[in-house]
Amino acid sequence: MSRSYTLGDFDFDLPPELIAQHPAAERSGSRLLDGTTEPPADRIFRDLPGLLRAGDLLVFNDTRVIKARLLGAKASGGSVEALVERVLPGHEVLMHLRASKSPKAGGRVRFVSGDGASHFDADVLGRAGPEDSLFHLRFPGEPFALLERHGHVPLPPYITHADSAEDERRYQTVFAARPGAAAAPTAALHFDEALLAALDARGVKRAAVTLHVGAGTFQPVRTDNLAEHRMHSEWFDVPQATVDAIAATKAAGGRVVSVGTTTLRALESAAASGTLEAGSRDTSIFITPGFRFHVVDVLVTNFHLPKSTLLMLVSALAGHSRVMALYRHAIDHRYRFFSYGDAMLLERHDNEESR
Repeated sequence: MSRSYTLGDFDFDLPPELIAQHPAAERSGSRLLDGTTEPPADRIFRDLPGLLRAGDLLVFNDTRVIKARLLGAKASGGSVEALVERVLPGHEVLMHLRASKSPKAGGRVRFVSGDGASHFDADVLGRAGPEDSLFHLRFPGEPFALLERHGHVPLPPYITHADSAEDERRYQTVFAARPGAAAAPTAALHFDEALLAALDARGVKRAAVTLHVGAGTFQPVRTDNLAEHRMHSEWFDVPQATVDAIAATKAAGGRVVSVGTTTLRALESAAASGTLEAGSRDTSIFITPGFRFHVVDVLVTNFHLPKSTLLMLVSALAGHSRVMALYRHAIDHRYRFFSYGDAMLLERHDNEESR
């Protein structure tokens, strides 16, 4: 008999001092909780090659975080804070925007660089997105270039310091390639060139997908009935080369190791029909216990917010009771949580909903 989960099943008490405010001194020097063993083992992230097998395939998200946070003012003088959610053709963007009074279509917003030395004016085209939650603006030039000059690193809301040069370097993966993300694929932040070389020497292969992580990844679940939650939408692309690499890995008995929940969401979205298909589109996939996985066998992931959709996702993969026990272990052993925190290694266990 399957179990029905509610929001309260994914709650836990987290001491605030365990929320990492800065990255570890070395990317691969973070801690790694090996949840594939019983009891779980406390390791260092650079131990990962020894936990994988020759012939396994690591799949990364190669999205690049843009300086998506903008500060400025309306023509009336009221201050605004904006976070670009998506860059569109024609110099247009969709963004979250906070102001004392929302700007109207036909209005204009001035965004100012961090040093105050330059600015640009953007035209407000109207509202867009689910329940008109986003603002549609047109920039006067190429958005990525304007954001690079005037924007700030879009640190998560639980990181309390202003963005710095350290964040510009470390809130980005070493293999970031395709700009468009408003948040980092954080499990991949632990990889450095030395670790990638060690994985190559181990015979672990690599492939990539792209999923431009949106600010909606931090959106809370506000309903106890999970079926009533509406997921945010994100754009992803799965190349044919990655589809072929996964097919070859499976045929040879290797495992598909997803680096992060964003990679997993892209792969399982592309396999929604039961067969992994190359291509790009939007996804609003919501993975909860009982979900049938088609692609991912192993997951490398950071520790997620209480009551979050990502905690539900990892519980679907590895089992709710198992994941919650691992979180208790992590708290007891003072692991660091969230984007700049430590990581965990999980294996897929099917049919958890019947346990």
